[in-house]
Formats: sequence, structure tokens, C-alpha cells
Amino acid sequence: MTSTQLILLGAAVLVVAVLLFIVVRRGRDGEDIALQPILADRLEKTRTALGGRLHRIFGSGRLDDRFWDELEEALIAADVGVLATGEIIARVREQHPSGPQEAKGVLCAELISEFGDRPRDLHLSGAPSVVIVVGVNGTGKTTSIAKLAAYLVAEGRSPLLGAADTFRAAASVQLRTWAERVGVEIVSSQEGADPAAVAFDAYEAARARGHDVLIVDTAGRLHSKHNLMQELGKIVRVLGRAAGEVDEVLLAIDATSGQNALVQARTFTEVVGVTGVVLTKLDGTARGGVAVAIERELDLPVKFIGVGEGVHDLIPFVPAEFVDAMLEDI
Repeated sequence: MTSTQLILLGAAVLVVAVLLFIVVRRGRDGEDIALQPILADRLEKTRTALGGRLHRIFGSGRLDDRFWDELEEALIAADVGVLATGEIIARVREQHPSGPQEAKGVLCAELISEFGDRPRDLHLSGAPSVVIVVGVNGTGKTTSIAKLAAYLVAEGRSPLLGAADTFRAAASVQLRTWAERVGVEIVSSQEGADPAAVAFDAYEAARARGHDVLIVDTAGRLHSKHNLMQELGKIVRVLGRAAGEVDEVLLAIDATSGQNALVQARTFTEVVGVTGVVLTKLDGTARGGVAVAIERELDLPVKFIGVGEGVHDLIPFVPAEFVDAMLEDI
């Protein structure tokens, strides 16, 4: 065999190997699970709105009062929060940057520091571990549960879904559709059943079938509805007694809801002791700075962010990557 033939054969083998790798890595729904979302692209609206304004501000070549006023307006418009914005800018000014470019680096560091060292990994210690997901209607709660299940499957875990939203018949159907798409089991009941009883049955099923994580969907309660919130508390208590503890209570918050998200989070935390936030629809808003406000004002870690509609578009929240993505256009 000539050297030319050997080269052609080697190239053909390489192409086949690459194609096989791509096919093997594809999920059930045809999405390539080997590719992580490019965060800067998924945060395009925030990046364009905030980054575009900051690019103009930092490109001005000056550090006068107008510079600081415009910087304050840009951060507030991104929903970082009035108080947080004022304190962040004060800390940047205290370091006496020599020019806009140095101020940009200080700003980036200060935004990252706002997230602190709160624990962001899922706390999963039970057998099975129990994760309850709460939130108001329209936040993307149910779809986030399915995406969380897909994430756990990719991590080598075996999640079971519990459909404890029995107030809407469509809720169970929606969750079952997603469960089939992801390839996980689900326990559900008829419309109107006791949600806490369904959650308990799901826990018993998870334990009997050898699943290591139970993820429980709950009704999309309005944070202002006292009776519904108390029923949510009952689910947490029932599962806490059955499992010894509830490992996580995750609150799904729609990033497009802005500062109203803080009101929701406070109420849910008072009733069920939220342990972390799933910030959804970040790809659809220019106000991604709400992540800063949530962590700062509520001392709750954002654990996952939703950056698209695909099964694998729920990703762990990494503050440095998030800030870098928001400010990429500066």
C-alpha cells in the first residue's frame, strides 16, 4: 500500500471515528449532550443590553461624574438592584482606578464577589435524596424539573419524578411527556388527589425501585395564597418525616419577572425553607442582573440557570462565568 493510500485510509478512519462519537453522544431527543451551551450566546439579551451600554460608557475615556452616573443607570436597568448598585459602584470608586479599563476590571471582580462562597452543588445525601421544586405558575418550574432530571442522568444518577401538582390535570401530563423525553420514571395520581400523599407514594416508589434521587413537582402556587402555601408546607413535612430530611427545596424563579422575584422568594422561604434557586428564562431577558439581587438580598444561592428550551439547557450556575458572559461585549 502506497503512502498516499495510507494517508487516505487514516483520514477515512478519523472521519468515521468522529461521526461515531457524535452519534453516541446524542441524547434521546437528538440533542448533542456533549456540547455545553455557550453562555455568552445564551445571555445575548442581557449581554447586548448591559454590555452594549457598558461598552459605550467604558469606551468614553473618562472617569467623571457622568461616567459613574451612567454606570449606575446601566446596572439598575439590568435589575442588579438600587442598593446593590450603589454599594458596588462605591467600592469600585474607593479603589481609585486610573481609567475606564481599570475600572472595568474592578467592576467585574466586585460583581463576582457579590455571589460570595455560597454552596451551589446539590446537597444529595439521602437514599433516595429528596428534591422538592416550588414556584408560581409560568416560571418554567415543570420543564426545569425535567431538565434537572436530564442533568442528573448525565451525572450517572437515577432520578424518579413525583407529580404532586394535582390541581391541574395538564400538569401531570406535561411532566409525563417530559419524563418520557428524558427517559426517566414518574409517579402520578388523578387530578384532585392529596398532593402530600402523592409525594409520599413517590418517595416509597423511589426507595423500592432503587432510585437515588426523587424530584417532586408541586402546584404553581401564588405566593400571596396563604392556604395553598400551607399545603406546600405539608408536602415538605411529610417527605421530611419519611426521608429523615428534605435534601433540597429549589425555588424556580422567572428571570423576566425582575424585582418581583424577590417578593416571591421571601414568601416561599418563610413557608418551606428554600435552599436554592433555579433561575429560568435567562436567555429571554435583558435583566440578568436579578441574579445578583436574589443572592444579595435573600442570601440564597442560585444553583442552576435556564438558558434555553432544550433538555440540556439547564446548567449549574458559576458566578465568574456568568459575570464574564454578561460583560463579554465591553
